[in-house]
Amino acid sequence: MKLSDFPKDILPFILPETRNDLIYRCLGCGREHGIKKLLYTCPDCGQVLLLYDREFEKLKKIPGKTWRRIFDYRKLLTLPALKGIYRYHEFIGPVLPLESIVYLGEGHTPVIEANALMQEKAGGKFYFKNDGQNPSASFKDRGMASALSYIHFLIQQGIVDDVLAVCASTGDTSASAALYASYLQPHIKSAVLLPHKKVTPQQLSQPLGSGARVFEIPGVFDDCMKVVEALSEKYAVALLNSKNAWRILGQESYSYEIAQDFEYDMAGKVVVVPIGNAGNITAVMSGFLKFYHAGIIETLPKIVGVQSVHANPVYRYYQEPDPGQRKFLPVTVKASVAQAAMIGNPVSMPRVIHLVDQYNQAAGRPLVFFVEVMEQAIMDWQLQANRNGHVACTHGGESLAGLVAARQLGYVEKNEIAILDSTAHAIKFSGFQEMYFENRFPNEFEVRPDSTLINLPELIRPDHLEKVPAPGKPLWGEDFDCFVKAVSQEIADLLKLKKV
Repeated sequence: MKLSDFPKDILPFILPETRNDLIYRCLGCGREHGIKKLLYTCPDCGQVLLLYDREFEKLKKIPGKTWRRIFDYRKLLTLPALKGIYRYHEFIGPVLPLESIVYLGEGHTPVIEANALMQEKAGGKFYFKNDGQNPSASFKDRGMASALSYIHFLIQQGIVDDVLAVCASTGDTSASAALYASYLQPHIKSAVLLPHKKVTPQQLSQPLGSGARVFEIPGVFDDCMKVVEALSEKYAVALLNSKNAWRILGQESYSYEIAQDFEYDMAGKVVVVPIGNAGNITAVMSGFLKFYHAGIIETLPKIVGVQSVHANPVYRYYQEPDPGQRKFLPVTVKASVAQAAMIGNPVSMPRVIHLVDQYNQAAGRPLVFFVEVMEQAIMDWQLQANRNGHVACTHGGESLAGLVAARQLGYVEKNEIAILDSTAHAIKFSGFQEMYFENRFPNEFEVRPDSTLINLPELIRPDHLEKVPAPGKPLWGEDFDCFVKAVSQEIADLLKLKKV
């Protein structure tokens, strides 16, 4: 749609103006820092940072109804910079001019309603938001589009050059970081650290294909993260983990899209997200709070954070009912099919604590809940979802298992509508499906297949046939006719087909 075709009253708002009002604010000491330098922790006290808009009050002067029209009309634009997460430019990156924005097709992933059978099994109406349909096949692209757009802006301003971007990863972060960094060559190069043999082959292939330097080290993600933190403290590198506040900012787009997809009506809605490094649930809460305070949504949805019993430090923290007695303790993780969430010491935990308090205070009642689920439930629910039209990853299975657990605990009512985060594409974790079907899960996963969910290929090779085709050795004439007749008959018998 051409700009000249937009309604005259909304036209002045369609192309956003840049504002230099963002600052880093420390969650520990409260000090503020400028954004012209890449910061990951507070220089004064070492705590994590969040990005704040010092002139957010200006956004509140535009009525919520007008904001809704702005975002809805922006959907009609063909301008790449505003087609992705920066449709919500004023709430995500107001400092960025449109020419700095890196758009690779991220954001605005589909929200798919579960069929009647799955809704009956799960105890109520729910949707999957398929973030596996982002460019690198995971939700991480939201944060990378933000972080790399900002680095691109700094490069264009001559503030930085020859950037080496680094991250620790369980797979998806490395794939996304390498993809977005490769788009900005030769100005940016990337290196990723992965726990040795703890990343699926599909995920490992992605940063390699994007040309990143890939280093595997012993241990788990938490060990990789400590090495990356040491590098970022001593050397001139750009850290791309969720410790980077720009990552959190980009991931807020997940909330904005859900609001827009449900016509900004969040009453009776529940958003369920798996928790890994805690950046995603941080961003989800922050995003909904911004839209709520700006009057774009009138109700805050419930939030349910889900963790596996094999990696559950956030869940454990909130099991203490008295906030004054809560104490965060990292856990030693065990093997998990929700591999990206296998994190025992999440970097964004201070952000979670801060935003849970803000969220509940804004709502005037508890709206953020935490549940834990068994590994068995994660796999069983993932497989059932994908048998009913979805492409959920194991983390999508974790979300569905979490929804069921939350309903059982009374956190979610039957008439409430849930939106579940499937953080990546099912293909990335197909190895776990294979292990399930072939009954070869190592004992430490504590997963035993349900025979009704096992699905394996069947070889059709009728015993009485003397000749069958092979690559480079086709059959002809009567031999081929016999082969087709025998194979089709056996398949028809197995499927109990009726003749026409």
